[in-house]
Amino acid sequence: MSQPRPRPKSKPAARPVEPPAPVPDRALEPEVPLPTVAIRSPGNHPFIFRKMIEGVKGPLMARPGDLVQVLDRDGNPLGYGLWNPRSQISLRMLSREPQAPGVDFWTRKVDEAAALRLDMLGVERESNAYRLIHAEGDGLSGLIVDRFDDVLSVEIFSLGMYQRIGPILDVLAKRMGTKHFRVRVDERVALQEDFAGRPLASPGLPPRVTIQEHGVRYRIHFAEGHKTGFFCDQRDNRRELAKFCKGRAVLDACCYTGGFGLNALLRGEAREVTCVDLDEKAVALAKENGNANNVRLDAVHADAFGYMRQMGVNGREYGVVVLDPPKLIPDREEVSAGKRKYFDLNVLGMGLVEPGGLLLTCSCSGLLDPAEFQGLLKAASRKANRSVQLLAMTGASADHPVALDAPEGAYLKAAWLRVGERLPEPIGASSAPEA
Repeated sequence: MSQPRPRPKSKPAARPVEPPAPVPDRALEPEVPLPTVAIRSPGNHPFIFRKMIEGVKGPLMARPGDLVQVLDRDGNPLGYGLWNPRSQISLRMLSREPQAPGVDFWTRKVDEAAALRLDMLGVERESNAYRLIHAEGDGLSGLIVDRFDDVLSVEIFSLGMYQRIGPILDVLAKRMGTKHFRVRVDERVALQEDFAGRPLASPGLPPRVTIQEHGVRYRIHFAEGHKTGFFCDQRDNRRELAKFCKGRAVLDACCYTGGFGLNALLRGEAREVTCVDLDEKAVALAKENGNANNVRLDAVHADAFGYMRQMGVNGREYGVVVLDPPKLIPDREEVSAGKRKYFDLNVLGMGLVEPGGLLLTCSCSGLLDPAEFQGLLKAASRKANRSVQLLAMTGASADHPVALDAPEGAYLKAAWLRVGERLPEPIGASSAPEA
């Protein structure tokens, strides 16, 4: 007797494909007439916080994201800005010129930014990855744009910029000759600005691109990368690190995708390089970057604190240690905890440097100024019981310009320390610095 034939399993219903988000296309030409907003105390900083706002003046309503004319309390014109009363930064100044900014303004700003990178700095002689727009540093508060070969990778920090990103990208692509773009808004920013910043991408955006910097190749995976996908700000510091690495063992303790480690190995002729990161995807990409350069990178998936602590127990030393952690102070509520993390990280790092070796230690927390960072390092050297010399303090590469009216744009601090002998006994009391 024949067995009944099994009934074919029904295929699961296919999930509906979410259509791509439409690219916001609010016009760059100003609406006429413009709403007006008065502020209490004029200053030169592009940020105008809610407590400094006197109110909307005149009959016209000012909607979130609007371009508005800015007045002082006596009605004198101060310029033009992007308005968002839902945000603590209720106004971001765009222009202090008499006329309202239109397409010509945006085109001029992009041309000035491109001329700085291409003509004055000549960044394309070193890399096909660089920062093209650096927010306040280029007079476009709330907008970050990195170029990765044929892709513009954008990070947005304000509602007004998000609403206009389509026309802005058109201006950028026309000037730079790029074909693709991606746009992201960090969740924290979306909450602060009170809007749903959906990620955006051009049709056919490649999932990854390969860039080169100082002869080193890197893969950028847009779906898995942090921020815009690659940290262009450390370009010069990666180059300089290679000078200290020949014949030495190097530890890149917060390696992300292996930038410092690869420079130490390929350009610095290090004897050995160990890269450590807690992000498993970053470690996998660091290994992939090693393969792209035909070298085998020793990349370890581990917490930097725990790994360094264990290396200290093992009595391990390195000729060069690099500490480039993610932002440990994301906002003012976490200043105290973040300072403690920087302190602990550097105590561990100093303990692993062989006498006469180099510690390159970095902070990308804008809420930690250079003097405070040096104070943390001084306290850490006492706790680690090491003599330490500061060789240099550097920052981001020059394609990250800083507006003198917005000095917090100089967020990156890189301290180059020569770590000396271990002191015979502790000198004085040592503890983490006060908040």
